[in-house]
Amino acid sequence: MASFFKTQKGLLPRVELSPINERRWSNFKKNRRGYWSLWLFLVLFVLSLFAEFIANDKPIILSYEGDLHFPIFVEYSEQYFGGDFPTEADYRDPFVEDLIKEGDGWMVWPIIRYGYDTINRNTPTPVPSPPTSENWLGTDDQGRDVVARVIYGFRISILFGLTLTILSSIVGVTAGAIQGYFGGWTDLLFQRFIEIWTSIPTLYLIIIVAAVIEPSFWVLLGILLLLNWADLVGVVRAEFLRARNFQYVQAARALGVGDTVIMYRHILPNAIVATITLMPFILNGSITALTSLDFLGLGLPPGSPSLGELLKQGKANLHAPWLGISAFFSIAVMLSLLVFIGEAVRDAFDPRKVLA
Repeated sequence: MASFFKTQKGLLPRVELSPINERRWSNFKKNRRGYWSLWLFLVLFVLSLFAEFIANDKPIILSYEGDLHFPIFVEYSEQYFGGDFPTEADYRDPFVEDLIKEGDGWMVWPIIRYGYDTINRNTPTPVPSPPTSENWLGTDDQGRDVVARVIYGFRISILFGLTLTILSSIVGVTAGAIQGYFGGWTDLLFQRFIEIWTSIPTLYLIIIVAAVIEPSFWVLLGILLLLNWADLVGVVRAEFLRARNFQYVQAARALGVGDTVIMYRHILPNAIVATITLMPFILNGSITALTSLDFLGLGLPPGSPSLGELLKQGKANLHAPWLGISAFFSIAVMLSLLVFIGEAVRDAFDPRKVLA
């Protein structure tokens, strides 16, 4: 229910939680480790969404002959600034910088003047080069800035994990709801199908697909979705099996309410509690799956910003410890935060849990 509270600008709406949700939020906040992990994870994730404004080889804003330009969003050729080539301008090139200055221009650069695929050809030592004031975590074996690749790789890992978790949860919850609600032969046949389906080796399937087509973000997402949707089926099925014979469900049937309405309006809210509790751990597994595939060379296309690929480089270049250390700590921090958040969510939704 929404109420209102008075401020200098008038009445503003204030959302009031139900008593049970208030208790859950209170329990979540009392788990200090999970609460602060949530805020830290949100800050890191939101920053990674604006990675182009943090690490890029293009200026954020450019002024040329009195006009403002935004190279991050619009591609400008070198000829536009009076150069010779019709290709996109290399704003790090001193020649292009001089052309812009001659046009009474200026540029506002991101904090890190490297994109995830920008090659630094002026490293003080052969690549992979150690950390310097220009490359804070050094470069990889192709001369690309490690900090930029970590930022972009973090974003891809989280977006991939979230997308896979949401889609697999939708499919898994739907399948579990159908099994548990109808029971009988529907439940029996579905269970045998799941046992066969989940026995398919994911790695072998991806190796076969990689031999035919080049794996991409959406191809990998589709393959893992086909094989990982069953994670929540057992939990949701058990809840529907338990609740389908409750009196309020039988009363709804007697009143002529359809099966779909009963499933998703009356029984599903009870199953959602267990689903939400498991989702942070499923997200962890999704991110780990992508990282493992990238490490084995079966993941994202070559050149993509990937924490797994950075780990692979660290393994291949033991004389450059900053590669493995950067990837390890990035993955460790990300997964640890998600585990702490998952533990806090589990405590918040546990009716027996009372935190002091």
